[in-house]
Amino acid sequence: MIDVTLTPEQQAVFQAIEGTRDHVFVTGRAGTGKSTLLTHLNWRTEKQIVICAPTGVAALNVGGQTIHSLFRLPIGVIADHDIEQNDAVRKILNAMDTLVIDEVSMVNADLMDAMDRSLRQARQRKAEPFGGAQVVLFGDPYQLAPVPGDGDERRYFADTYASMWFFDAKVWNEASLRIFELGEVHRQHDDAFKHMLNAVRHGQVTAEIAGLLNETGARRPLPEHGAITLATTNSTVNRINHTQLHRLPGQSLANEAEVNGDFGGRAYPADERLELKIGAQVMFLRNDTQVRGDGPRWVNGTIGTVTSLQGELRVEVDGDEHEVEPATWERYRYSWDPIGKRLTKDIVAEFTQFPLRLAWAVTIHKSQGASYDTAIVDLGPRAFSPGQTYVALSRLTSLDGLYLSRPLRPSDIMVDPNVERFMSGAVRSIGGPPAEPARP
Repeated sequence: MIDVTLTPEQQAVFQAIEGTRDHVFVTGRAGTGKSTLLTHLNWRTEKQIVICAPTGVAALNVGGQTIHSLFRLPIGVIADHDIEQNDAVRKILNAMDTLVIDEVSMVNADLMDAMDRSLRQARQRKAEPFGGAQVVLFGDPYQLAPVPGDGDERRYFADTYASMWFFDAKVWNEASLRIFELGEVHRQHDDAFKHMLNAVRHGQVTAEIAGLLNETGARRPLPEHGAITLATTNSTVNRINHTQLHRLPGQSLANEAEVNGDFGGRAYPADERLELKIGAQVMFLRNDTQVRGDGPRWVNGTIGTVTSLQGELRVEVDGDEHEVEPATWERYRYSWDPIGKRLTKDIVAEFTQFPLRLAWAVTIHKSQGASYDTAIVDLGPRAFSPGQTYVALSRLTSLDGLYLSRPLRPSDIMVDPNVERFMSGAVRSIGGPPAEPARP
């Protein structure tokens, strides 16, 4: 059992999920505690819930299954094709009270409708959206978008839906969705910086805000040590990490992950082969499991330096050395227990590796959910997807820790107009839109 303390705001959302059969969308700015609430729901609900996510790593992070694995859906556009279901899938879909979908902003409208059809079919309640099951969605459309397919798939979406986004699925013509937008930001504490990030999120960056971000981030030398670079592409990240590791003296040591069971491809939560040297800058990939009286020794995103590889792996964090042991990530699959008459979650694969990644650089996408005191944001020639600049900047805990490899330009601030349409027209169930913090 994981103990999580909810804020009054989070508790109100939990009660709305737990105490009703309403379909709920939990959203909010970066750092508002969506993951904390999901963890609490997973451990504290009295309902039979099934948790899923659109990608393998996202599913691992929330202790669930991928959508395609859970529903046994084919990859690609599903449209009006027949949905094949075996007895095991039908039993799982019948037994659940609540379907929880994390990172729902990456789910396209066709996949959302396919889940709806699958549930109606399995539960033999064709007239009810999702076959009468409650659906709870977590995510922020301002941060992550569905990935467009090839030309034929794009043409299909253009002909069939108002957009690719989950909120334009046809099921929402029959079902209502209560929206809870968490407003209390926990990652940053400075109101002026919160305001700047909110402006970037909504594409409302004024000349004054851009000037403040660039004045702080782009007009001072980049730090040589202790900062992670957030870049747009894997090639940039791999080049930086390889170059920095090669520059260090001494011999590198590699640790091969232990993989047991079926991971469904190579969607691993950490490097299969982790190569380190003494002096290597690393990032922790999960929270400390041995929390002491003064709090955790590290959290997801903490930056440290390798100090020992002989006999044990030791990493220095903020002047303190810690022994780091391998961690095990578990891949789950839901099944129906006919004796206990309930859903069970079985471990079908395990991945064991040190919970570290070389961290002179990481992609902006993989920085999702992490917090950094100091980071260099490298957008390359340009930011190439809506929300990318917001995700990068919102990893920082304060404006003082922000460094920019080049000044921000207006073209770096992109918001998908479909997201603006949906979020501006959405009626929130608590508090309305988050209150604006004081302007700088």
